[in-house]
Amino acid sequence: MAENPRTTAARDTDDHELIDAAVADADSDIVPGSAGGGLQTNIGSQADLTEAVDEPDASTRPMKSDAIAAGEARPSDRGPNRQNG
Repeated sequence: MAENPRTTAARDTDDHELIDAAVADADSDIVPGSAGGGLQTNIGSQADLTEAVDEPDASTRPMKSDAIAAGEARPSDRGPNRQNG
């Protein structure tokens, strides 16, 4: 019986050595979810706190208010929540 072509292609393009080398060279102090700019750091910190205190399986998603607080977005000047003045 002939081997599946997908199996042969996967074997021919195997790059596990490259991936293993990248993982071995990576900084071991990196904490997922808390790298990057202000918004990413804030969301990562919120996620860490939520998982540690409230709910271990919870997920934290960025919201528009988080982006505004981090200075990466502006409040809307339209709609019912606009600031007059």
